Amino acid sequence: MRLNVTVNGEARQADDVWEGESLLYVLRERLGLPGSKNACEQGECGSCTVYLDGTPVCSCLVAAGQAEGREVHTVEGLAEGDTLDRVQRSFVDAGAVQCGFCTPGLVVAAHDLLNRVPNPTDPEIREALAGNLCRCTGYEKILDAVRLAATR
Repeated sequence: MRLNVTVNGEARQADDVWEGESLLYVLRERLGLPGSKNACEQGECGSCTVYLDGTPVCSCLVAAGQAEGREVHTVEGLAEGDTLDRVQRSFVDAGAVQCGFCTPGLVVAAHDLLNRVPNPTDPEIREALAGNLCRCTGYEKILDAVRLAATR
């Protein structure tokens, strides 16, 4: 099938897509957007989190056919050209990047939280990031990054 989807504000098309192929696979392999990571393929780790019509989803669980005609925003789409989004910049500044595998999903989840709750409490931050796993840290720098982004 041919998939027509708007990605980061741009109309995109992918050909020869199997309907059951994941949105994550289409983004990474067919559209050349490697920001979202492929870790668990079961919706458990959050590394592949993207916005689908404004709602954060694990793109590994979304069949490509479900994205037809819809709008997707990836971690790449948060930046304005070469200028990082405040959440992206805060992750860098707070040293919350580590190996970087979980970072895209955490950034999208934090971005969504701050859009809904501009000045979140620590319990709100922890709840919002609960679906994202990181193997490198004790999460403190990640929490610091979200707190920093909230002040920007």
